[in-house]
Amino acid sequence: MTIREILKMGDARLLRLAQPVTEFDTDELHLLISDLFDTMQAASGAGLAAPQIGIDLQVVVFGTNEINPRYPDAPLVPRTVLLNPVITPLSPDQQSDWEGCLSVPGLRGMVPRFSHVRYTGFDQYGDPVERTVEGFHARVVQHECDHLIGKLYPMRIRDFTQFGYTEVLFPELDAPADD
Repeated sequence: MTIREILKMGDARLLRLAQPVTEFDTDELHLLISDLFDTMQAASGAGLAAPQIGIDLQVVVFGTNEINPRYPDAPLVPRTVLLNPVITPLSPDQQSDWEGCLSVPGLRGMVPRFSHVRYTGFDQYGDPVERTVEGFHARVVQHECDHLIGKLYPMRIRDFTQFGYTEVLFPELDAPADD
């Protein structure tokens, strides 16, 4: 179990464009994915992207096998490895909801996201992944894939009156204040 340091907003490495994965099923890739899951779980995250630990590759992991203390009302999302993802909105409809990020600790903001998307890509073995999702699952995959294009969720906030410290916005949460 290796827990990696998560880069914080302000680190220029979070703003770079990640490179596509070109070699699948390698020891290095499996180790990276294991470290991403270990780091995500240790931080009670719903997802994590390779750029968040300083790795410039199009690799994201996400999923919740149990209720996440930071998102207690969110439905479970299957544990997923997604490389070289492409997200296609299936409707122009967007829904705004609160988001946080492990790279933006202690803050939450109201972020609009497409409510119904299809995502495609590959798993760590190079096998195709394709899912059509909505709701929280769609939000999580869009959030994680934003990290691959150098975007953090505050860049998507439209109304900064709906952005602030988790402990102030949600004092009833007993969970850690960062995502």
